Order: sequence, then C-alpha cells, then structure tokens
Amino acid sequence: MFESLWDLILYLIDFILHIDQHLWEIINNYGTATYAILFGIVFVETWLVIMPFLPGDSLLFAAGAFAARPDIILDIFVLWGLIFVAAVLGDTVNYEIGKYLGKKAFTKYPKILKPQYLEKTEKFYDKHGAMTIIYARFVPIVRTFAPFVAGVGKMKYLKFFSYNVVGGFVRSTLFLWVGYFFGNISFVQEYFSLIILAIIFISVLPMLIAWLTQMIKNKKLSTNK
Repeated sequence: MFESLWDLILYLIDFILHIDQHLWEIINNYGTATYAILFGIVFVETWLVIMPFLPGDSLLFAAGAFAARPDIILDIFVLWGLIFVAAVLGDTVNYEIGKYLGKKAFTKYPKILKPQYLEKTEKFYDKHGAMTIIYARFVPIVRTFAPFVAGVGKMKYLKFFSYNVVGGFVRSTLFLWVGYFFGNISFVQEYFSLIILAIIFISVLPMLIAWLTQMIKNKKLSTNK
C-alpha cells in the first residue's frame, strides 16, 4: 500500500489534517464496523508504545461530530462506552507490558522505544506523581508511555487502575461530547481543519513549553560555566 516510510508519514499527516473526510469514508465503506475501527485505533494508541503518533483527540472530536448527524449510523452513547473501554483497556495492557519488560526494553530496543521518551515521561511523573496517568491522557507521546513507565516503576495496580479509569473517562467524555455539541456548527464545519490543528497544538503545548524551559535552563548552565 505504501512504497516507503515517507509515503506512510504523508498519509498520516493528511489523515490527521482531513480527519473528517477520512472518517466519512470509513463510515461509508464499513458501516457499523466503524465502531470496531475506532475502538481499535484508540486501543492501539494507548497500549502500543511504537505508535504514539496515531490521531487521538482530533479523532474523538470528529467522531463526536459525526455521531450528532441524523444521517450517520454512529450512536454517541455506544461510541462513548466503546472509546472509554478501549482507553482503559489500552492503558492496562501497556502497564502490564511495562511491568513485565522493565527498563531493559529501552536499552534493548532503542530505535523503537526511544530513551528520550522515557526520560520525558519520568520527568512528568516527578512533577505530577500518580496524577500523571490522568494528565498524560491529554499529551501525545506521554499518554502512550505513561502507563508503560507506571508498570516499569511497579506502581500498585489498584492505584494505577483508579487513575486509569478517571483519565479514560474524562478524555473520552470531553472530546466526544464537545465534538457532538459543537462539531456541526457551520463555522466549525467551515474551518474544521484549522480547529483540528488547534486541538493538536493545544495537545502538544505542554511538551513544547517543557522543551523550551529545558533549552533555557541548558543555555543558562552553559553560560554560567
């Protein structure tokens, strides 16, 4: 299907920027199987640490917008339940993988499990503690690695699971229902791609701020030497 990795990257960029068009094609082609496809995407995004760039928040927003349309087969309550279960189940599997593999996985597979992702996530834990499991739901890359690192760090499962459920519920509820209530407003439909970009920007903003802060700190340290 894709002749090179670059072709895949270009497809993913196009999919994210025009996610409403691609989701419309999926609904038309697969009907009720769209539920399974969306479940699978959210599940893979949250448990497969080699796929941290899958569309997340923007996909939920678009799915909520389509569920509000009377000509679309998607039911918002069915979608809400499935996405919530997929998110919780994905994090749970990710936690168990981290618990089983440990930090040695990052040393053994540095090209797949990039050490800098582990470092960023561990800093996130240092700052926010167990609440990272909730906060990470809204930060790309970190949300994929947070449950893995929780498993690596041997966080007690019941503690992890409680935060996992709360985080999965808040994220699925927020983006699905915001899309449901506002996704079909004429202004939103006209500038859908720009709104998707805004959602992506807001999602990566915490990481961008952290990166800039670290750069400033490093520059000050190098200047003071």
